[in-house]
Amino acid sequence: MKIDRDLKLAVLIDADNVPYANVKEMFEEIAKYGTPTFKRIYADWTKPTVSGWKKVLLENAITPIQQYSYSSGKNSSDSALIIDAMDILYTGKVDGFCIVSSDSDFTRLATRLREAGMKVIGIGEKKTLLPFITACDKFIYIEILNRNPVPSEEVSSSPETSINKTTAIQPLNKVDPSIIKLFTDSITDLADEDGWAYLGDLGNLMIKKKPDFDSRNYGFSKLLPLIKSTNRFEVDERDSGKPNIKHIYIKKLTSATEKVTKQRRNGRKRDSGT
Repeated sequence: MKIDRDLKLAVLIDADNVPYANVKEMFEEIAKYGTPTFKRIYADWTKPTVSGWKKVLLENAITPIQQYSYSSGKNSSDSALIIDAMDILYTGKVDGFCIVSSDSDFTRLATRLREAGMKVIGIGEKKTLLPFITACDKFIYIEILNRNPVPSEEVSSSPETSINKTTAIQPLNKVDPSIIKLFTDSITDLADEDGWAYLGDLGNLMIKKKPDFDSRNYGFSKLLPLIKSTNRFEVDERDSGKPNIKHIYIKKLTSATEKVTKQRRNGRKRDSGT
C-alpha cells in the first residue's frame, strides 16, 4: 500500500473489540498513512468493561460516542459506527477510513467504503477473522505495535543472519513455505527481463495480495532484512545518484547462484568453527 501522509483519515474505534493499552502507538502507526481528521470511539460507556478507555480518550482527543445496549447480547455500538462511517463518507471530507476492531462484522462496511474509492486500513488483534482482513487495503495487528527488538544473541548466532541482529523482534508468525511462495510469485509478476524486481513495488504488491502482510509479523522491522533472512533471493543495491540513498532490487536465486551462496555460507560456518 503506497503511503500518502496527506490523506485525511476517519479513525473509528470499536471499544468493545480492541484493547486500550497501545492507543498511543496505534495513532503513531496511523500517522504513517495519513492525518486523522475524525477520531471517534463507540461503546456503551455505562459499562465497567470499557472504563479503562476513559483516560485514553482525553490524552488522544478521541470523541466518545455513547450507544446504549438495547437488549442483552446485542452490540449496538457496531451499528452506530457503521452509520457514522456512511455519514462521513457522504460528506466527502476524508480520503480514507481506519477501522479499529477485531470484529469481522465490519467486513461489509470495509468493502462498501472501498467500493466508494476510499482507502481502508484495519487495525485489530491477531484473532481477527480473514474476511475482515481481506476486505481492507491494509490490516495491522495491534500485537506488533510498540514491540522491542530482540537482543542479538536471541536472534541467531549464524553469520548469514548477522545483518538482522539489530532489526529482529519477537515474531507473530514464522516464515513458512507460503510466505516464500508469495515472495517468489510477486517477484515473478514484477520482474524485468533480467529477473529483478524493485523492492518498493514488491512490498506494495504483497500487501495487495495479502493485506495483513507486514515484515514485523515475522520478527523484522523492515522488508529487506526479512528477505535476506530467507537466503532464497539475490539483493542488488544500486546507486540512486543521491547521497546515502540506494535503489534496492530483488531477484530469485538461480540454481547456479544458489549453489555458490550455499558454498559461501558453509565456508563462513567452517571459519567460525560451527
